[in-house]
Amino acid sequence: MSFPSLRIESTQLSAQGSFAESQASFLSPDSALIEELDDLLKQHNVGVVAHFYMDAELQGVLSACSHPHIFVADSLLMSDHAVTMAEAGVSSIVVLGVDFMSENVRAVLDAAGHETVPVYRVDEREIGCSLAEAAQSRMYQAWLQKCSELENALHVVYINTSLRSKAIAHQFLPTITCTSSNVLQTMLQVSAEKPETQICYGPDTYMGQNLEVMLKQIAQLEDAEISAVHPSHTRKSIRRLLSQYRYYKHGNCVVHHMFGGSVVDKVATEYAHAYHTAHLEVPGEMFELAVTAQNAGRGVVGSTSNILQFILGKVDESTQTSDPTVIPVVLGTEAGMVTAIVRKVQEKLQQANRSDIAVEIIFPVAADAVAQDDDFGIIPGVAGGEGCSTAGGCATCPFMKMNTLDALMNVVSKTGNLEILQNFEPEKYAEKLGGRTVAEVGGEPILFMRHFQRHGKMSDRLLSLIG
Repeated sequence: MSFPSLRIESTQLSAQGSFAESQASFLSPDSALIEELDDLLKQHNVGVVAHFYMDAELQGVLSACSHPHIFVADSLLMSDHAVTMAEAGVSSIVVLGVDFMSENVRAVLDAAGHETVPVYRVDEREIGCSLAEAAQSRMYQAWLQKCSELENALHVVYINTSLRSKAIAHQFLPTITCTSSNVLQTMLQVSAEKPETQICYGPDTYMGQNLEVMLKQIAQLEDAEISAVHPSHTRKSIRRLLSQYRYYKHGNCVVHHMFGGSVVDKVATEYAHAYHTAHLEVPGEMFELAVTAQNAGRGVVGSTSNILQFILGKVDESTQTSDPTVIPVVLGTEAGMVTAIVRKVQEKLQQANRSDIAVEIIFPVAADAVAQDDDFGIIPGVAGGEGCSTAGGCATCPFMKMNTLDALMNVVSKTGNLEILQNFEPEKYAEKLGGRTVAEVGGEPILFMRHFQRHGKMSDRLLSLIG
């Protein structure tokens, strides 16, 4: 049985398999829903920042709206664009994602001087994340305690964690936040500026393991090739970094955990002809498959944004020739990305006036990772499960799917009523740690990362904290 797939052409879509059909069904949303949401957002002057992994129906409607203050991206860019929206004068911002994302948006807005702009989630209940929960465990704190006993130690924490987790970690040892798109460069830069730094990465075990694999591969390159990765490094310095690197071994995302076993075997044997993509959070088997493909120019590993840009780059290459072609891509991350892929690919194909080029997105979904529900029809995830099958590859996050169109409209319609919406605000973390609020302490690792991204070097304060 083949994996489900979605064929994207300039003006039409063709789905194969029930999972792909369910994804495609939301890409041509009802015009009445689009108009209703558009009017609500404009009437209440609300900005929306959303993650690639959110509910497919909601993404379809949002992407068709004309309201200027809507942005869908990965978790880092969500915060950046929230600031841009605040500067443009929006009255409030709704975050479509899990709770740590709204917390990050709140922290970054506060740091940028926009404390008075309200930030809202769309559900009064906790919108969780298995990875963020790993960083809140006693086991993780015990690991941090051991790391803090190292000389010149630095904690590189994945952004997919709560502000409280970041704050507690920062109390143990100096901490900088990272994303999947900048984690490798973060480690390389710290090591270049302060070679004696002992780097402790967490909480994502797969990403930590994959980073170690990447560093070992870089260490095998010639110095000239290593310089292209980072100008301050050589084979000798990369090997030193490897000896000073360690990662947490007990944390993962319930979605990316499912890219393993039979799914990877099938990708390798039946889809060897396709381009292979993998998020840095996926297990080693899927990661190694994509790394091999990347080294051969037929794949990419990295963040959701990296994957999107890789696909669009292949479209650009195809438009430079006169030959008709189909670009097959195995999507090694959460299926919610397909909405952004469809919109961007069709935009490029229409601009190039190429109806003879298509992108085929292949979803590595195990056969028993799709269940039949009496009310909802075909849905990803085994019945009674958490949205995933132990056979691998359900590729959809149950927590992100708490962000629905109805929930968004409900919150937007009530903006301006602070009392009613107080339960929809991110946790404020007002309790104190060392005389500062948890929000302030937890926000500092994010600011360290933003400094690096803006200036290309680590902040003097962070380097002084390392020792």
